[in-house]
Amino acid sequence: MSYKKLEIWQLAKELTIEIHKISLTLPKFEQFEETQQIRKFLTYSLSSNDETIDHLETLFETQSLKDELLYNCLHQKLTELGKKLNNFLQAVERSHNEFQP
Repeated sequence: MSYKKLEIWQLAKELTIEIHKISLTLPKFEQFEETQQIRKFLTYSLSSNDETIDHLETLFETQSLKDELLYNCLHQKLTELGKKLNNFLQAVERSHNEFQP
């Protein structure tokens, strides 16, 4: 079963979109505060991704995870996610720096 079929995921996604739309209508100073929070959570996400890669590598190196094809597939996806998170974080920071008073 895909997590996207879960009612709680669907509700969370719906709320995320609604809150994002509302955030675009906030005064500039509030948008800066929200940007700070977004950058903070993006940093946590990037760190968590790196930590997950480390755990995956350890599982493979200790042979707890023996399926090399699965290992390589997961490692590749995590690496790609890390790049995308990093790029997004940099874009948010550039955007924030452009709008600073």
